[in-house]
Amino acid sequence: MLALMVNVPVFSVPTDSKGTNELSERNLQRAMELADSAFAHYFTGESWAMARFYDPYTRTRSEEKGSVWMYTAAIEATNAILHALRTHDVRGRSDLHHKHTALYRERLAQLYDNLAYYRGTFELTSFTQTREWSVYGVHRATTKGGAKVAGKENVYDDQQWLVRELLHSYKLTGEARYLEEAEYLTAYVLDGWDCTLDDTGAEYGGIPWGPGYTSKHACSNGPFISPLVWLHEHYVGSNEEIEHRSIASDGSRETVPVNKSAYYLRFAEAVYAWQKAHLLRPDGVYDDFLGGCSDCSIRYETVDGTRYRTNTPLPKRVGPAYSYNTGSFLSGAIDLYRATGKQEYLDDIARLSDDSFKYFAKKSNQRTGYYEFDVTGFNNWFNGVLMRAYVEAYPIHTNAEKYIQPFQQNLDYGYTHFLHRGILPPDLLNGWGDDRKVEGMFAFTFAAEYALLSEYALEKE
Repeated sequence: MLALMVNVPVFSVPTDSKGTNELSERNLQRAMELADSAFAHYFTGESWAMARFYDPYTRTRSEEKGSVWMYTAAIEATNAILHALRTHDVRGRSDLHHKHTALYRERLAQLYDNLAYYRGTFELTSFTQTREWSVYGVHRATTKGGAKVAGKENVYDDQQWLVRELLHSYKLTGEARYLEEAEYLTAYVLDGWDCTLDDTGAEYGGIPWGPGYTSKHACSNGPFISPLVWLHEHYVGSNEEIEHRSIASDGSRETVPVNKSAYYLRFAEAVYAWQKAHLLRPDGVYDDFLGGCSDCSIRYETVDGTRYRTNTPLPKRVGPAYSYNTGSFLSGAIDLYRATGKQEYLDDIARLSDDSFKYFAKKSNQRTGYYEFDVTGFNNWFNGVLMRAYVEAYPIHTNAEKYIQPFQQNLDYGYTHFLHRGILPPDLLNGWGDDRKVEGMFAFTFAAEYALLSEYALEKE
């Protein structure tokens, strides 16, 4: 079996860690504690329906269910804990691995089995073909496979976050079904790549937010770079081929077999180049999407009697900048640098790390020595994506140490002062407000962050 490389830090520390890394073990224990509480409070029934909100003071969960994006946060946390447990095992702490791994592997399997409640089937006319797809809708259905997924009922970024976690799960478990599902969803997302040609004969490029949208978002491009690199690395040395669909200069659609490894790397670099060219701001972070169209409807053309989707002009970069859009792109730069050794990616890693912290982190006026991040809306999860990128960047750009530490400080402050029935408030530095309902994805985000920081602490030691 070929090895799948997933962008997780590889740490070099002494294997005899007795008494040398209390912080790492404490972080891991807290990650598991927070994850265990989140599973207990947000998940119900044999079908593992995930409530969107939970109030730890009234002990009530919302009737509203989490979207597939929110559900994926539980998979992310479980993967992060499993990887941390394995790293501790490698570093001589096999007791933690043996005690806890079976539980989290069982949870991982249950999460994927019940992910089917978000799955549905529809027919899509894309830039190169019309085909039936079975993908994941935004909303949970009452039966497996019965979710609404047509048009705006599914978005490409939700599939991308799942691809990332499926590949992590494959690396951790070796179960082929995770790799197969990841490649299927990858084919679906790449079917959304705008390969129509401009006046110069170049592809317009970019992936719309979803098949029912025309705007092209940072969130539907940046998160896809890393898993494309991981798939490229998985197939290095293999002769396996895949169909590459494109558009010829006369508008006809072409399909040719190409080497899988080269195919995935080509798209990773193309997605990276598109987002950098269209969404990078003068202050060094990434805007939300490319839009500004006067007529934003999906357009079609007929070529040789067959109907295809075609380009919708998008003249304007639109904000605001969110931390996850910059964080996922930074992770992509790290993976592309490992795969290609190109100086451009190395330069971008340093520049984007420094510029993003300058933009998204602000010195706290209330807590001396602390930095604050925006925690309104979905920013707690967004910020977790940025933290992950800093942890990944550290072995290459050691200045990232300064950007990781505030996340450790803020989590510890919230844990020490405000933890209530195993749940942390969205505002880690200022505690509970009048509205004490917490998004389930935030509860899992904090667990995932602690697991990542556990591994980072090993490296620092």
